[in-house]
Amino acid sequence: MSRTPLMAGNWKMNLDHLEANHLVQGLAMELRDHNHDYSRCEVLVIPPFTDIRTVQTIVDADELGIKYGAQDVSIHDNGAYTGEISTSMLTKLGCTYVVMGHSERREYHNESDELVGAKARKVLDAGMTPILCCGEALEVRKAGTHVEFVLSQIRAALAGWSAQDVAQIVIAYEPIWAIGTGETATAEDAQEVCGAIRSALAQDFGAETAEVTRVLYGGSAKPDNIKELMAQPDIDGALIGGASLKADSFAEMARFYA
Repeated sequence: MSRTPLMAGNWKMNLDHLEANHLVQGLAMELRDHNHDYSRCEVLVIPPFTDIRTVQTIVDADELGIKYGAQDVSIHDNGAYTGEISTSMLTKLGCTYVVMGHSERREYHNESDELVGAKARKVLDAGMTPILCCGEALEVRKAGTHVEFVLSQIRAALAGWSAQDVAQIVIAYEPIWAIGTGETATAEDAQEVCGAIRSALAQDFGAETAEVTRVLYGGSAKPDNIKELMAQPDIDGALIGGASLKADSFAEMARFYA
């Protein structure tokens, strides 16, 4: 595969900085004990903002291969925006990835496709990699318009982007009905949408861009279904929720190739 697989653990609003310390150390130990090859699969943790400094300290001190990022970002550089976090704050902490457009941000904070795209642009301009989330609710899936819906989210967010810029992002497809519910889209369901995403990228930005852009699956991905998901031609990794909060299960998923 020309695209390096990525296993990204989204901790959401879980774990304080002490628990974060314990989890990262445990994850590093699990990966080291099993001789994990980071060139075959990147491992990324996405902790709450309050844990990032702790994660940075561990990763830097122990020279770990684990990468880390943030769950959201502001479109503003600085100023009177209480509660917001800027890209420069994240880059100073060594973050290399930032998630935007997660379904929970869209639902609870009314984030539009255009805002998601603006956040992705800020992240890319700051030298970090955006992880742009998209996905449909259950009623959209039942109506059979899920592919159209997801592609419209992506196209609205990336309107006006160049092929060169799009090639540097990660897209995470997360069917909302399968997040934290224990319900999982089948590998074939996931491939249908991830394949459609790649086809749309080829149509809009060219075949070369589509070939290098990584597309992740998110939605109750776990050790017992990761191999089947990763066997699909257009799935390049996973955005993992609950399973990333346990060092052994997350490490097992990162070693899907073994």
